[in-house]
Amino acid sequence: MTTAHPMPPREAPSPAPDEPPAPGIRPLRALLQQARPYRFVLLGSLLLALAASGCGLVQPLVARSVLDALADDTAVTGALVLLGVLVVGGAVLTGLQSWWQQRTSEHVVRSIRRDLVFRLIRLKIPELDRRPPGDLVARVTSDSALVQNAATQGLVMITNGLLTVVGAIVLMGTVHLGLLGVTLAVLLGTGALLGLILPRIREAVARAQSSVGAIGAALDRSLGAARTVKANGAESRETARAEAAVEEAYQAGLTGAKYVALVQVLSGVAIQAAFLAVLGVGGALVASGDLDASQLIAFLLYVFYLASPIASLLGGLGMLQQGLGAIVRIEQVRHLPAEDDVDDMDDVDDVDAVDLTERVAPAPPAARSTPAPPVEFDGVHFAYPGRGPALRGISFTVPGATRTALVGLSGAGKTTMFALLQRFYEPRAGAIRIGGQDIARMSRAEVRRRIAYVEQESPVMAGTLGDNLRYAATGAGEEDIAEVLRLTRLDSLIARLPDGLDTEVGNRGVTLSGGERQRLAIARALLRRPEVLLLDEATAQLDASNEQALREAVDQAARRCTVILIAHRLSTVTDAEQIIVLEDGGIRAAGSHGDLVGADTLYRELAASQMLVPAVDDRPPGPEAHLAL
Repeated sequence: MTTAHPMPPREAPSPAPDEPPAPGIRPLRALLQQARPYRFVLLGSLLLALAASGCGLVQPLVARSVLDALADDTAVTGALVLLGVLVVGGAVLTGLQSWWQQRTSEHVVRSIRRDLVFRLIRLKIPELDRRPPGDLVARVTSDSALVQNAATQGLVMITNGLLTVVGAIVLMGTVHLGLLGVTLAVLLGTGALLGLILPRIREAVARAQSSVGAIGAALDRSLGAARTVKANGAESRETARAEAAVEEAYQAGLTGAKYVALVQVLSGVAIQAAFLAVLGVGGALVASGDLDASQLIAFLLYVFYLASPIASLLGGLGMLQQGLGAIVRIEQVRHLPAEDDVDDMDDVDDVDAVDLTERVAPAPPAARSTPAPPVEFDGVHFAYPGRGPALRGISFTVPGATRTALVGLSGAGKTTMFALLQRFYEPRAGAIRIGGQDIARMSRAEVRRRIAYVEQESPVMAGTLGDNLRYAATGAGEEDIAEVLRLTRLDSLIARLPDGLDTEVGNRGVTLSGGERQRLAIARALLRRPEVLLLDEATAQLDASNEQALREAVDQAARRCTVILIAHRLSTVTDAEQIIVLEDGGIRAAGSHGDLVGADTLYRELAASQMLVPAVDDRPPGPEAHLAL
């Protein structure tokens, strides 16, 4: 006997930010724009569909001639052969049209996804900060599939169904106008009801797709921090969060399914009601001698035939409503601000013009003969959205080919300065210059090409050690690689591995230790031969021996590039030419280690807390004297 474990209460998922449609988005127009490049191919598909429908439209008339021939006791061989040709020809044309349409659909969804991938990877950092990655991924995967169906299959089905219904109505009118009036009365009544239902499908799809995005966001949150989740026993809470999003998608999906089923029921009822009405009225006309039996049979065949084009028309309208719900989410991505100057190409909007792997391939590093440039912050102000000032009029200069360290308590603005220097964000006021040139007047591609950045977390991409090492210098030579491996003491690690640089590092570098990831990040930065090297506590996870080796590597790098370090451990920067002490977004003091120990109380307390100088008194250092990790 098993014991049931109570499920934890469901938590509401973290919703994606409320995102009203971007100004100027017209869903139908946007959907048609997706189909526009393939309009001639879609026209061919439509012509095949109409030809197949034409074969079906003629069949009741041929069947009527067969019945008349049998009644008149005349030859029916020719009519039967024609009827067989129409049946087989219609089936073959339908198969060709289906293959052509599916092929076109795959072209459309490829184009949509390439465009979205290209843009998402280039979104500005503030946009990526405020949007869950899982929701953005859902727009590339599930939303694009709905647009694919609507922009190709849905449009062809609507056009084919509508034209076929019109053609059938015209031919039915040639058979008997009175019966046509009865049929139209039934169909128009049903159509009025469908007009109220179809827009609800769009609303349900939009809600369902938002929930799918929330599922992706919840999974990205938990899988991206899997060790934290497991170490804190939070599996149940994270499961509940994701299940809440799953439930919301389920409910929205049920709502959409309800309306789709209702559309199918009404379309079926409409055909059956039309058939019964025609049968009743037509039977009375046949009994009174006002209608031939062959005419009634032909008309009833047309009524039955209407079931297929009406189903095509309504199915296409359903797909269209689903696509209109999804295209809004895709168009929102197109309206998000992106970095359009990171590829150094004039045709960045023409995604299909060049293969993406060619567009983003970095140039190989080249030996630089120009001297290392100075870096200058001139009256820089910055604040994150919804928060107070992060930087308050920062002004200082880092001379070329020197080392400058930024120190201060958590929240002082150190990492923000690095982000501004790489143009991840733009300052509210002031200027940042490299080599005397305002980086705001340079493309982001040029700014980032001149800078190498080693983050404190030292992220590693899934792939091999070699892939990560050459990530920003794909053309690096073997001698350059061997040199940076020696400087970062990774050569001994590579030598121990059976596959050397071809060793897989796992998702986010999980097979590497923290120190190995940090050394790999530094080696990757040095391999770029940057003009400016940014190090965010780059030796935090290294042992004393490797830390000393990396300090020597940084000293060598400083001879050919300008080095700026964020230091939480002051022992790593005591010999820097310049140390800047930050506090509350402003510069509190600047100078060498020896100068600051004697001149600035905060710096002396920080140095004393790390036992670099004697404590100022017998009291243990307070919390304010500790640096953030």
